[in-house]
Amino acid sequence: MDQGQLIPDLYRKEYGKMVTVLCSRFGIAYMDIAEDIVSDTFLSAAETWGLKGVPSNPVSWLYAVARNNALNSLKHDRVFQRQVKKDLTIDGEKSFEMEIDLSPKNITDSQLQMMFAICHPSIPVEAQVSLALRVLCGFSIDEIAQALLTTKSNINKRLFRAKEKLRLEEVKIAVPDSREISVRLDTVLICLYLLFNEGYYSTSPDKVLRRDFCLEAMRLTYLLIGNAPTGMPRVHALMALMCFQASRFDARVNDDGELVLYEDQDIRRWDEELIQRGNDFFIRAIRDGEVSKYHLEAAIAWWHSHPAEEREKWENILRLYNQRLILEYSPVAALNRAYAFYRVYGRERAIAEAEALQLAGNLFYHSLLGELYTGVDNEQARQHLTQALKLAGSAAERTVLGKKIEGLK
Repeated sequence: MDQGQLIPDLYRKEYGKMVTVLCSRFGIAYMDIAEDIVSDTFLSAAETWGLKGVPSNPVSWLYAVARNNALNSLKHDRVFQRQVKKDLTIDGEKSFEMEIDLSPKNITDSQLQMMFAICHPSIPVEAQVSLALRVLCGFSIDEIAQALLTTKSNINKRLFRAKEKLRLEEVKIAVPDSREISVRLDTVLICLYLLFNEGYYSTSPDKVLRRDFCLEAMRLTYLLIGNAPTGMPRVHALMALMCFQASRFDARVNDDGELVLYEDQDIRRWDEELIQRGNDFFIRAIRDGEVSKYHLEAAIAWWHSHPAEEREKWENILRLYNQRLILEYSPVAALNRAYAFYRVYGRERAIAEAEALQLAGNLFYHSLLGELYTGVDNEQARQHLTQALKLAGSAAERTVLGKKIEGLK
């Protein structure tokens, strides 16, 4: 690999792992110090490798330097040193050094624990997602701001407030005990679900699909599956949903980088291996009869990922969306249900279903009504598609909507 790309790639893969281990060691109050230590480690790598060349094992080199940087921080920052020793009941620096465990198992355990700390109900969901992207996934402030359509300043403020809240609440970096794990797990799953969706339905102005967000969400969900207390049916259902959706990555974007709608996708570009993995996770998810929103959405994604007679497919999808809305209302699910209703009962009946949602100002609401009115009342279709075009955040969405408008007579 080109040396110029090596450090950015390692930063993305290893930054979060190092930060979570050091955070687990110091405590949630020292998250900023842990991030500084790891950032200094990568700065040292850029300087040293540029002069002396890349070491034979770059990851081991990074971890060794991170450990040394942590010890140096402890040694030279007397306030930090006193507080850490107080918090961790450590008698000396040698003891501290022995207890910085950067083994693969401890890295996995630390990330699992950090997931529950970051996804604490005391901070808003948008802050949880931002923290997850920064601390667990190693995304830069610039990348997070661009992906979430806000400024670097807003992201920095969001992260600062979230860290301060976690510090004041004295949130522990640990997997909750059996009495509260089920409730806390729901918060974690919401964060991972939103993280995946941010990648799959990217609002970034220059990217249709953020695969890196999706893959990080899948990686973190897989950590939950691999841990017996958190490997619950709804976690398997969420993983199944992600696999089914991810199986269509290549089909969602054409060679020119343009968005390809589901109906126009080349099914030969669907990833059969991911579909099979989704099947396996879904089978595990339904073994005890639990039904969560992730079960229902995974079942909907199953129908979208497997060949079936059109009428049968859309009738089943409509039934599942009915159940999804009864279980928990969501405007997005309601819009998707209206589309499924159209596929079963036709445009004219579906128009009433969609308009009843009264979601004016929502991109997908106007886009759906533009689709439903096409061929029924093209002037109404044009008005809704034009409104959707004004609300579109990405060039890919504007291209699709522009072509639909051009197609109206």
